[in-house]
Amino acid sequence: MALTLFTTGLLISVAVIFIHFLNYFWIAVRQNNFGIIDIGWGQGFVLVAWMVMLTRTFILGINPNLIGFITLLLTTIWGLRLSSHIHQRNRGKPEDKRYVAMRAKIQPPYVLLKSFVRIFLIQALFMLVISVVLITNIMSTFTLPIAPFTYVCLGLGILVWVIGFFFQAVGDQQLANFIKDPNHKGQLITTGLWRYTRHPNYFGEVMMWWGIAILGFASSDGVIYPIIALISPVVVTWLLRFVSGVPLLEKHMKTKPGFAMYEKTTNIFFPWFPKS
Repeated sequence: MALTLFTTGLLISVAVIFIHFLNYFWIAVRQNNFGIIDIGWGQGFVLVAWMVMLTRTFILGINPNLIGFITLLLTTIWGLRLSSHIHQRNRGKPEDKRYVAMRAKIQPPYVLLKSFVRIFLIQALFMLVISVVLITNIMSTFTLPIAPFTYVCLGLGILVWVIGFFFQAVGDQQLANFIKDPNHKGQLITTGLWRYTRHPNYFGEVMMWWGIAILGFASSDGVIYPIIALISPVVVTWLLRFVSGVPLLEKHMKTKPGFAMYEKTTNIFFPWFPKS
């Protein structure tokens, strides 16, 4: 039963993600701005979560459970806030330099096809892998009576997610407010949450995915599927900490005055009190 539910959720997710990225590719080509895909990142996970839940409820005829409801709610809050934030941040601005550089490396023939594969399809594959935890949680079973360990998993998962959401949402807003001030042009933000970690927003996102993964251990399916779903927060952590998040932003931050001191006094990722 659990395998059938997971397989169904996975197939639905493949279709949803492919259509989602194909739609954004069409918009990006029309606007000649591939950076727009960043807006679709959070939206994609929201679509996956809702379509998997609707499939479970109306196509398979299985009532949703508490784990699925919480996962759907938390994913929706995170995804819509992130997409809205990126939309506001990028509105009226030219294409992100990262995507300009990616497109410059793509040579004829079949430029559009190569662009879709190298930029959009690669992100789609990562989204599918990360969505595994959404599929396992929403398609999980949840039977009564509820054991004490279940309450621990639900409580801990929500707590970890809330901490992550706080760091990402507040960190993003503090940075946005800092950039709006013309007196701060070319400067580093080292106040607020940015005083305790150089990347509070990335740390927050990682925490949210770990929180959702912890929820899965409250399932009645045993530990096999929740353990498999740990691939989702592991991949998010790896991407943001070592690939596309922190390393790229650190290169940009190093060009600003005061970074050497900031680097010495403030943790790169996990929040902690500044070193004197």
